[in-house]
Amino acid sequence: MRKALVLLSEDPFDPLLRTHKLKGHLANSWACSVSYEIRVVFAFVEFEGQEAILLETVGTHEEVY
Repeated sequence: MRKALVLLSEDPFDPLLRTHKLKGHLANSWACSVSYEIRVVFAFVEFEGQEAILLETVGTHEEVY
């Protein structure tokens, strides 16, 4: 998990994360894969004048979607 979060902070679109834009009720969010089972749902936000990543939820595919 730690490795994926570090990678997310360094390059949210690294191919290893399989980052993708979400649709429907999560249309303002993105998701990436931590492992086969675990997903991170996040949003790009502005914080103190800089772009940041807001972690919204972490869990299995069924839990986060």
